[in-house]
Amino acid sequence: QVQLVESGGGLVQAGGSLRLSCAASGSVFEFSAVGWYRQSPGKERELVATISSGLVTYYADSVRRRFTISRDNAKKMLYLQMNSLKPEDTAMYYCAAAGTTLVLRSQAGVPYWGQGTQVTVSS
Repeated sequence: QVQLVESGGGLVQAGGSLRLSCAASGSVFEFSAVGWYRQSPGKERELVATISSGLVTYYADSVRRRFTISRDNAKKMLYLQMNSLKPEDTAMYYCAAAGTTLVLRSQAGVPYWGQGTQVTVSS
């Protein structure tokens, strides 16, 4: 069982930066692929960035070169550094974990989800 708690969301102007954090519990975090997903009102939840247990990363085209995902297994933490934020990045951001070591490329079969943290980017 994995529990995930996100933090770091907030209101920021376009062009600004935010760093999201996700604290995980459970003994298998270091062996789990984890990632960030987001959902805007009226839209389906979408993948933002994911990272495997072996530190392989995968990014949505819309955030590549602006966002950076990282993890600290010793602290059981997942991070998302978001730079050059745009109004279209406004969404609820969710931390997620799966029972696989391989990098996630979708949300299919991902069993563990946090409650989310809101990111709002003003123009």
